[in-house]
Amino acid sequence: MTSAPVQVTSATQRFADSPGPTPAQLLEFVRRTAADADLVSALPLDPEGRTWVRLEGPGGSEAWLIGWPPGTGTGWHDHAESIGAFTTATGELTENALAVRLPTKGWRSLELAGGIDRRRTLPRGASRAFGHHHVHEVLNESRMHAVSVHAYYPPLPLMRRFSRTGSVLRLEEIERPEDWQ
Repeated sequence: MTSAPVQVTSATQRFADSPGPTPAQLLEFVRRTAADADLVSALPLDPEGRTWVRLEGPGGSEAWLIGWPPGTGTGWHDHAESIGAFTTATGELTENALAVRLPTKGWRSLELAGGIDRRRTLPRGASRAFGHHHVHEVLNESRMHAVSVHAYYPPLPLMRRFSRTGSVLRLEEIERPEDWQ
């Protein structure tokens, strides 16, 4: 963990001048990909942990096919400067999100105001697009495996991971692409 401000990566700078895909285009991609039954069924599923395969997304975006055993989740996180979209291909997922823009640097702990929590149930075929700095957690609270497709642009330069106790959100860790690829 570091308390120093995060510097913009050269990859992020490179994509800043490129128009890239829009949230609507990412949404269309994840929906089309989730409809590919052969691709979705080829994902190896683990009964205890999430599994994933990286996909080629549109316009230089990164995409992932993710398997979710019952009871698994991402924990609270954001996608830094990336926009994104995801859809549930099989099963059902739940998204808890914050309807507030957090500061991008210079804090370790924040007291959240009331009324900013949003909860969505995403059954098979349900999709979600989001903008920069979207803070959420995705969970499989069902008794069945779920599979989802996610796409991000620019490719994720980092992810900030948070813990939450009541109304207090704490920055816990900053992950870089080499941590999950």
